[in-house]
Amino acid sequence: MGKILILGVGNYLMGDEGVGVHVIRYLEKLQLPAYVECMDGGTGGFHLLEPMQSAKAIILIDATVDGAPVGTARRLEPRFSKDYPRTLTAHDIGLKDLLDSFHLLSREANVILFAVSIEPPTDLSTELSPSVAAVVPEIARSVVAEIERLKRFVPADCNAQSCP
Repeated sequence: MGKILILGVGNYLMGDEGVGVHVIRYLEKLQLPAYVECMDGGTGGFHLLEPMQSAKAIILIDATVDGAPVGTARRLEPRFSKDYPRTLTAHDIGLKDLLDSFHLLSREANVILFAVSIEPPTDLSTELSPSVAAVVPEIARSVVAEIERLKRFVPADCNAQSCP
């Protein structure tokens, strides 16, 4: 119950809608501390509750259709439904539903959301648009900065083999 979980959510086959997964793949190439777990959350689902409940802090990355310019990235600390972007993109269950369930079932945890503005998905593609692809490194840098900020919540004995 002490790791920092970085959870990228999105449908990788729907272009920009998969930006969360693209950021996870980018981060997996970096040298991150042993107490950080990167996870491809796919299109969401309640199966993500267990790893979320095991984390001391959670950093989420997801796409949002909110009318802002494509590639706009915002950092949010959602706690209630009113704290979420107007429209997070569609998944098996909405990210709002997942986070609402998490907050109802769990102890308090630090939750940071990076929401990336996209156009409504229409075509199948594993490629990001140039505007969204350009923010992936920026979001990754922001996530690394969050890890540094959140490490104070990680128990001192949390390492690659065990994390109480």
